Amino acid sequence: MADVTVTEHLLLHQKQTPQATGQFTGLLYDLILSGKTISRRINKAGLLDILGGTGEVNVQGENVQKLDEIANRIMIYRMERCGALCAMSSEEEAELIRVSPEFPRGDYILIFDPLDGSSNIDVNINVGTIFSILRRPEGCTGEVALEEVLQPGRNQVAAGYILYGPSTMLVFSTGQGVHGFTLDPGVGEFLLSHPNMRIPEQGGIYSVNEGYRNNWDAPTREAVDWFHNCETQDGKFYSSRYVGALVADFHRTLIYGGIYMYPPYVNKPNGKLRLMCEASPLAFLAEQAGGKASDGKRRILDLQPERLHARTPLFIGSVKDVEAVEKVYARHKTA
Repeated sequence: MADVTVTEHLLLHQKQTPQATGQFTGLLYDLILSGKTISRRINKAGLLDILGGTGEVNVQGENVQKLDEIANRIMIYRMERCGALCAMSSEEEAELIRVSPEFPRGDYILIFDPLDGSSNIDVNINVGTIFSILRRPEGCTGEVALEEVLQPGRNQVAAGYILYGPSTMLVFSTGQGVHGFTLDPGVGEFLLSHPNMRIPEQGGIYSVNEGYRNNWDAPTREAVDWFHNCETQDGKFYSSRYVGALVADFHRTLIYGGIYMYPPYVNKPNGKLRLMCEASPLAFLAEQAGGKASDGKRRILDLQPERLHARTPLFIGSVKDVEAVEKVYARHKTA
């Protein structure tokens, strides 16, 4: 079988993917080019003196890494000129980015986290770019209003991530399943390596930062205790794995099954993860791969963002594992 590139794969499935227009294909091409550029910078980070922080704090109150800033600039520069977008939102930018009239504009909106897990770069752990693609509501013209961007995750026309690790991978969905592509440095192309990715119905791994246990709410503590003592389908106990980079932990969950949890804290009842640039795109992928994503009570893709950087708790992965958490939350609600 010949190697299949991302563009070839999209064209092959164009009849089943209504949004796979020339404009959409061009958008994806520039996203891929951005990912290749970021990957190259990351691979040379230790040689170019671009490790460590900038000394600044972003809109999320987090320390900005040098590569955060570089990845953000690459994404904005490239995607503003792609001709398919009318607006963008970056995890690193406080306000909505409207495409300048000096560039051609299209009907799509891009929401992205330019470099998830960037604090791990100094110790050479996987990081990634997460993206979500929305379509501007029909009938809207002129300057893009914030209300047009604040759409629930179920409206996404595509979502995915680019994982920078031992190999660079693109994992994405246009609503027709989840497919993974690995960058072949020799030819400079992402080639189909993981077709039709599926999350097992039940896994054997739970992923959560147990160092914050004292800050969890009661349902989360009970749910994690359940995973401590629950047996998997093959009679083994669950294992604990936590990388500390959302995109890396989710990628493992997508392949092996299990559950990733970023619960609400007593002092952060809405959790820490951003709904639009982190939780929603990964929830879209999880559902397309046969999994589930919840805030403990509601489907992530049904949540209506009230602001650009709205946050949410996240429980994502295998259906049975996520449902086990939801049952705990339901018991506490009725108690």
